[in-house]
Amino acid sequence: MKMIENNVEVWQRGAVPDVPPLLQPVAHALLQVGEEVHRIMEEFPDELLWKRPANVAPPAFHLQHIRGVIDRLFTYARKEQLTKEQMDALLIEGKEEKNSSSAKELIE
Repeated sequence: MKMIENNVEVWQRGAVPDVPPLLQPVAHALLQVGEEVHRIMEEFPDELLWKRPANVAPPAFHLQHIRGVIDRLFTYARKEQLTKEQMDALLIEGKEEKNSSSAKELIE
């Protein structure tokens, strides 16, 4: 993921090439989230991925959920049904015992 050093938000950098005008806000939002997740999580210790501070959802769940929600939304936008793989991924979202991903793997 390309990171911009000067902290200019994605939408302020102009149009995303090859993206229709009506979809520019979607492209900007997705790229912004990707950059922010990388920045925040790039040195996050793997041993804290499944910790639940104040009994809230762990960071690993949120990373899985972001990926899953985006995948499912694009599937629905294409007017398709979820595949078996997508359903399986949804079922294990947030379940530590069924996941072994590192922070690096989750943000990619």
